[in-house]
Amino acid sequence: MNDNILKQHLRKLLCGQEAHIGWAAALKGLPQRLRGEKPKGAPHSAWELLEHVRIAQWDLLEFCRNPKHVSPDWPSGYWPKQSSPRSAAEWDRSVKALRRDLESMVELVTDPKTDLAAPIPHGSGQTVLREALLLADHNSYHIGQFVQLRRLLGCWPET
Repeated sequence: MNDNILKQHLRKLLCGQEAHIGWAAALKGLPQRLRGEKPKGAPHSAWELLEHVRIAQWDLLEFCRNPKHVSPDWPSGYWPKQSSPRSAAEWDRSVKALRRDLESMVELVTDPKTDLAAPIPHGSGQTVLREALLLADHNSYHIGQFVQLRRLLGCWPET
């Protein structure tokens, strides 16, 4: 398979243009007052899911590009301590970081200089391809949770 074709498929997968929606669509229109709510039976609030995904995505990206990166402790370092953002600005910063890091991963994956199959020098056999697929898988799982949470909260635009 042509490396460029694979890179374009990965870009689409990471951005939610294949079997699932992307974060922009999942986040759109979520009322501020519901960002920390957990309806009965829901394990996480929207804030907890957003922060978890942001942290995990940042960790995967930094692992790929920074040999000195140290991952957070598992699992405590991958989840926020509170179920609600402290402010609308904190929510907005998290959304902005999520988008920025996703764009950075897409840039890394689609860079002609990136050898998707080469082991990451500071890793233990991981490749950029493996990390990109892990990120896409992780994001799609939590986007599904996010949409389900919004349905339970009564704020998902049914089509």
